[in-house]
Amino acid sequence: MKKRSKKYQEALAKVDANKVYTIEEAAKLVKETNTVKFDATVDISFRLNVDPKQADQLVRGTLVLPHGNGKTKKVLAITDKVDDALAAGADFAGGADMVDKIQKENWFGFDVIVATPNMMGIIGKIARTLGPKGLMPNPKAGTVSPDIAKAIKEIKAGKVEYRVDREANMHVSIARVSFDVDKIADNLNAICEAVVKARPAACKGNYIKTAAIHTTMGPSINITFAGR
Repeated sequence: MKKRSKKYQEALAKVDANKVYTIEEAAKLVKETNTVKFDATVDISFRLNVDPKQADQLVRGTLVLPHGNGKTKKVLAITDKVDDALAAGADFAGGADMVDKIQKENWFGFDVIVATPNMMGIIGKIARTLGPKGLMPNPKAGTVSPDIAKAIKEIKAGKVEYRVDREANMHVSIARVSFDVDKIADNLNAICEAVVKARPAACKGNYIKTAAIHTTMGPSINITFAGR
């Protein structure tokens, strides 16, 4: 059995494992149970009653959090609208030259790629390189769009993607522990509402089995919310 630190044990003692906390209670408690000195990430984890192997039970979407999640992403725009992309806040922008740079130099100095639809044929040449890294642009994730400026601005504003994994779990980073309690609660409400609205029609019975939030290396706090 893994031995936990004294600080973790003290944080764990503040959480009632038998209680399901409201979003407001959990937002306050997650700050109190932080166990690290750096500005830890606040994550939410869902266990869903879906079968991800079935196409009609996939849960996936994007959301611009009310207060962002505290992470600044470096954006590469692959587009013929380079000036628009740079003006919107892209860190890097170009066309086939960017694809060549990735292919020939094994360059990955960015966190996300956004592209206009007319560039997807070119990007397809490196799909096998981008795919395993989760970097392939996708319309469902909002990273392929004719309005490249809007796509970039949303990402810079704190847009997150939520997607169920093959084990029917979902994990999303929604804040930093330095956020005010109200901002953490707002972001929590937003992601919970989005996941509830994304419930597949094929899902029968209780949709969300469990939901919990925690900081980096902090204890889990079970939460409840409308529509769960």
